[in-house]
Amino acid sequence: MNPIVLWFHKLGSPPHFDRFAARWAPWAYALGLAVMAWGMYGALFVVPADYQQGDSFRILYIHVPSAWMSLAVFGLMAFYAAIALIWRIKLCEILAMACAPIGAGFTLITLLTGAIWGKPMWGTWWDWDPRLTTELILLFLYLGVIGLYNAIDDRRAAARAAGLLAIVGVVLLPIIRYSVVWWNSLHQGQTIRLLGESTMDPSMVQPLIWMLVGTKLWFIGALLVRARADNLRRESGKVWVTALATGKAGARSDAS
Repeated sequence: MNPIVLWFHKLGSPPHFDRFAARWAPWAYALGLAVMAWGMYGALFVVPADYQQGDSFRILYIHVPSAWMSLAVFGLMAFYAAIALIWRIKLCEILAMACAPIGAGFTLITLLTGAIWGKPMWGTWWDWDPRLTTELILLFLYLGVIGLYNAIDDRRAAARAAGLLAIVGVVLLPIIRYSVVWWNSLHQGQTIRLLGESTMDPSMVQPLIWMLVGTKLWFIGALLVRARADNLRRESGKVWVTALATGKAGARSDAS
């Protein structure tokens, strides 16, 4: 068997995934926090004030990464859910459901920081702008996935039902992404492009890139921690979980 395929096959084993998550989650957290701290330092103390928005634009170094992550996490959740529904892979169910609270957190931060920025820029905390409204719907979708998963006692049936909602809800992502293009909107257009020239000054981009990388690393750590906890709850009563809880070394691993 191909070594990469074998590695992924082993990762699907509950005890193997538990060891993997326990080992790498702290590293992802630590690296994510360090990278975000460096990015935030640049955003607050290195980057000059914007010529139009002044210092209030600095909140975008939190708002923009959170907004990007709110979409990316939902897409990843739907991807995991699709794999779980098609191939019945339990680990993908766990990962999909672990994405939901984290993505909801990023979406809430996006809405709150957008409101804080919008008050001095637009003169109001909230406007039924297409981008804001669709982002709010995204938060409700996340909450719907979380609520549905916790409303059904059978964990696998709950994950399948909530995963189906995530797959259906993924159609909202391109609407959010292109809402400022398709409709007349208060929300500013795209200023940063991964491909092509950005309208944002280059001196302001570097801290934003650090923040984007940092939030992704932090997300990986959070995902592993939440998935590990759900994995342990599902496997409670198995020999390997009992051995882990009692601290017994060398106990037989039960991957069933």
